[in-house]
Amino acid sequence: MLLFSTYLITRFFKALLFLSAGSVIHALADEQDLRKMGGLVNLLPVTYLMFFIGSFSLAGFPFLTGFYSKDLILELSFSNFSDIALFAYVLGVISAFFTAFYSIRLLYLTFFVNPNASKTVISHSHEPNIFMLIPLLGLCFGSIWFGFMFKEVFVGLGTSFWSNSIFVKFSNVPFTDSEFLPAYIKMFPVIFSLLGMVFSYLFLMYFYSFNFNLIILKNS
Repeated sequence: MLLFSTYLITRFFKALLFLSAGSVIHALADEQDLRKMGGLVNLLPVTYLMFFIGSFSLAGFPFLTGFYSKDLILELSFSNFSDIALFAYVLGVISAFFTAFYSIRLLYLTFFVNPNASKTVISHSHEPNIFMLIPLLGLCFGSIWFGFMFKEVFVGLGTSFWSNSIFVKFSNVPFTDSEFLPAYIKMFPVIFSLLGMVFSYLFLMYFYSFNFNLIILKNS
C-alpha cells in the first residue's frame, strides 16, 4: 500500500522532468549534451517553468508533491526504530542533499549559463506545440498540488482508503509512530534539501569556470 501510494505520488514530477527534458532536446535539434546547452530561459520560458517545478518537487521543496512522498518514506523508515531503519534514514537524508544539489545544477547549466550551442541551433529553438504542452501542464499541476490535496487520503493516520483491502497487517504499517516523531527528525530532510540547493548555487556561482575547464580537460 505504502509503495503504491508513494509510486503514484512520485510519477507526476518524474514524468514532468522526463517530458521537459524531451522538450529541451527537441528545441535544440536533438542535442543531449548538457555542456552544449545554456541560455534557454528566455527562449523556452514555459519549458523552463515546467523544469523548475519538476526539479524543485524532486528535491523535496516544502509543500510540493515530492516533499510529501520523500518525507513519508524517511519518517516511516525512522519509525521502525532499528539500526537498519536508522541507516536507511541517514542515507535518505544525505540523498536529499545531493538530489537538490544536482537539480539546481541541471537548471543552471540548461537555462542560465551562456549559450554553448551553435548559433543556428539557438536561433531555431522554440517551445513545443500545444500537443506537447498539454501533458506538461497536467503533470505540472500534479507536481504542485497532488501531494498536498491527497496526503491524508492515501497514507494519513486513520485513513479509510485501504479499508477494503483483503488483508492489512498492522505491524507493517507504522503510521502511528511516524505521526509523532520529534519535529527535528521530520525537518532534517527539508534542511538538507535546502542546503543542497544553496551549496549548488554557490558552487556554480563561484566555481563554475573551474569545474567547466576540468570537464573539458577530462574529455580532451
